[in-house]
Amino acid sequence: MSDLRRVSSNPHVRSKTTTSNIMMWVVIALLPAAGYGIYNFGLDALIILLLSVASCVLSEFIYEKALHKPVTVGDLSAVVTGLLLGMNLPSTVPWWIPVLGGVFSIIMVKQIFGGLGQNFMNPALGGRCFLVISFPALMTNFIVPDTYTGATPLALLKSGVQPNVMDMLIGRTAGTIGETSMLCIAIGAMILFAVGIIDYIIPFTYIITFVLFVGLFGGYGFNWSYISAHVAGGGLMLGAFFMATDYVTCPITTKGKYIYAFILGLLTGIFRIFGANAEGVSFAIVIGNLLVPLIEKFTIPRAFGIKKTKKEAKKA
Repeated sequence: MSDLRRVSSNPHVRSKTTTSNIMMWVVIALLPAAGYGIYNFGLDALIILLLSVASCVLSEFIYEKALHKPVTVGDLSAVVTGLLLGMNLPSTVPWWIPVLGGVFSIIMVKQIFGGLGQNFMNPALGGRCFLVISFPALMTNFIVPDTYTGATPLALLKSGVQPNVMDMLIGRTAGTIGETSMLCIAIGAMILFAVGIIDYIIPFTYIITFVLFVGLFGGYGFNWSYISAHVAGGGLMLGAFFMATDYVTCPITTKGKYIYAFILGLLTGIFRIFGANAEGVSFAIVIGNLLVPLIEKFTIPRAFGIKKTKKEAKKA
């Protein structure tokens, strides 16, 4: 009987799923969109992706070696960061942009704050926002000679021109390497759903909130062509399924996930409809990441046996 009273230290619920296993599935799910980006934009896109991944992995390895910390590149989190960062870059940027972005993402956003599990925002998006603010001309140049010489679909929407939605679904448009094909992103998202890496709450709440905002304030009502172009265009799908769902930087409570996703949809709508820039997903998710501690403060349930204070009892 005494053996039944023994309680091991927490965590009491364990899983065979490891960080490297989760990251491996994320990499696999990103391959359709990354592969189409290479097909769409050619060798330049492949070089950008390779440089981005290599800079992230090397930055993490060198930083941890220099500070005599355990080397964690084997968990594949740096690979995911590099792949996401590269997919959020135009294929036209010079080689040093993904290198600089990778170093910033890993060192300034991830490692300085304690490494994986301690970063306060998604490292890839932190790096992308840094690059957009520092080098706006390079980060918004989507003109690819002999391929795409016109504006992106979101820029067309901003100017009042309706882009071809079917081209956006397939990916025959200008844009960053990994955002153009909604179909390939959806295939990757289905892989993540199938293996249980993500759930529906954050991505679908995010997209539905955004759709409602665009329908109410976009100036075209609930026009299907206009709304579908907004959903298929830019980084909304990539951000909703692959970056807003980042385990480290999103809430852990169900109520918190709904609030977080609602804020993302609202901010993305505000940035796209009322902002000067045609896109807004990266900054929306980064701001949402910063609000997560506050969201969790008000949504984490009270531990069993904790009494309410007199002030809380009066409110109740």
